[in-house]
Amino acid sequence: MTDTLVSTDPLRAQLLALLEGHDARMTFDAAVASFPAEAMNAFPPNVAYTPWHLLEHLRITQWDILDYIVNRDYAETRWPDDYWPARDAIATPERFAATIEGFRADNAALRAIVADPVTDLLAVIPNTPGHTILREARIVGDHNAYHIGEFAVLRQVMGSWPRDRAE
Repeated sequence: MTDTLVSTDPLRAQLLALLEGHDARMTFDAAVASFPAEAMNAFPPNVAYTPWHLLEHLRITQWDILDYIVNRDYAETRWPDDYWPARDAIATPERFAATIEGFRADNAALRAIVADPVTDLLAVIPNTPGHTILREARIVGDHNAYHIGEFAVLRQVMGSWPRDRAE
């Protein structure tokens, strides 16, 4: 589970809620809870990637944006090659767990940046074309919301939700 950060600044509070997955969507932790190992490398019907591929894409993209924010020597990655694992890449249970933990750690780092009252959310990030931390946090939140919803739908299609899950 992720730690909830609190801010008295309304903008920071809204960004934190977006990054944590509150309000109008399922949280990351709820989406990945009790995911069956036998389904992590399965290709759902009419989908070109596995559940692990999708989670790894989420992790890589979020990590890339975090790196973009904090690393003054940031090296741009190639879309789409560097943002998705190879189609034939397979996760072990340990690799699947590492993807989840990597996502959580990078999300916590982003939330800490946003929550820090010293962070100027509107200042231009050096060496960018006018991008701000506000912009990058919104992109991460939007991207995560989209793909976490997609992951939940894949689970439904694949029948990989626990039988006792409350709808």
